[in-house]
Amino acid sequence: MPAVVVLGAQWGDEGKGKATDLLGSRVDYVVKFNGGNNAGHTVVIGEEKYALHLLPSGILTPGVVPVIGNGVVIDLGVLFAEIDGLESRGVDTSQLLVSANAHVIPSYNRTLDKVIERFLGSRRIGTTGRGIGPTYSDKMNRVGIRVQDLFDEKILRQKVEGALTQKNHLLVKAYNRRAITVDEVVDELLVHAERLRPMVADTALVLGDALARDDVVLLEGGQATLLDVDHGTYPFVTSSSATAGGACTGAGIPPTSLTRVIAIAKAYITRVGEGPFPTELFDEDGERLRTLGHEFGTTTGRPRRCGWYDIPIARYAARINGVTDFVLTKLDVLSAWDRIPVCVGYDVDGERTDELPMTQTGFHHAVPVYEYLPGWREDITGARSVADLPANARAYVEFLEERSGAPISAIGVGPSREATIVVRDLLD
Repeated sequence: MPAVVVLGAQWGDEGKGKATDLLGSRVDYVVKFNGGNNAGHTVVIGEEKYALHLLPSGILTPGVVPVIGNGVVIDLGVLFAEIDGLESRGVDTSQLLVSANAHVIPSYNRTLDKVIERFLGSRRIGTTGRGIGPTYSDKMNRVGIRVQDLFDEKILRQKVEGALTQKNHLLVKAYNRRAITVDEVVDELLVHAERLRPMVADTALVLGDALARDDVVLLEGGQATLLDVDHGTYPFVTSSSATAGGACTGAGIPPTSLTRVIAIAKAYITRVGEGPFPTELFDEDGERLRTLGHEFGTTTGRPRRCGWYDIPIARYAARINGVTDFVLTKLDVLSAWDRIPVCVGYDVDGERTDELPMTQTGFHHAVPVYEYLPGWREDITGARSVADLPANARAYVEFLEERSGAPISAIGVGPSREATIVVRDLLD
């Protein structure tokens, strides 16, 4: 039963969309299993650039069935705007399936997300304000609204009424906002119901049948390992499970079906939002990484924080996810340096550790320990094999591979679909 997970090994924005697209022509289903429209994938095909937020990257590959799994939270307005945008560019979205058990983001959760973040002040998390966290909270509190509820207005109205009983108290009394009516929320959601209906399916059943037929199912993660709600840099994390374990629960397939876990890592590292980042750069090198790497959020446009590659983070991701292969992206960005630092461990209050500190306090205090590798100062965007890379670029990749906990099976040397060196077959 060939199920393959593609996920981020760092704090997101590693290039998962490109990796999924690279495999797309050889898979039958691509499943988004977590998150919402708080993260994006950028895929470049020829001269065309596509920014995807809710839709799986597989939607760009003819013949692949794209699936939005039960672990996703959906802003229906954003979903249909994204579909319309792709359709206007000639992309066929008619095969899209949406889990009946996925949760939808009602307007009151977008309001709460923005208001709560504002009131947190210096303790803010750095959310995108799109209602993702409050919707996952509703899910766990069992007051959420699922896709299937849109097809039974009586149940939908009861659920909205129950949720607003609590949320209006919070909005009015704590945050001095107006109360939201049941009718406005129900009307907002029902306007999408008939267009959504043909897409909705028991996607866990569909995927189970596909795996039984030996179809290839690719599970595409939003965000990344260090943003996982359990295993990330809590509380500066997302509200869902972005690791390989989350792929199973978010898609409704058994762990025994997983055959490969492919983790994407940049040749350096970035993150968006608040939270610790040991190798973060605040100097000219950081600005150069941001400029050369075009490090601005696909969804928010926010400038990303930039730093050097962190081996303890890569090794942690390999262990937590059971990584079988790394895909190293944006190696070409580093061509502008004569000497490239790599973090190989941390100094935490005077003690050396080669692993992620156990506590939040320890990670906040972690000072990177660097080893320095020679740069190559050559344009590598035309490389299509390892042999095409300069010797120092090959040495850099080998150094990372030896210490990161899994083989590097593909190397990105540019933004286009073709600018990838395949070292080992990711599906063999």
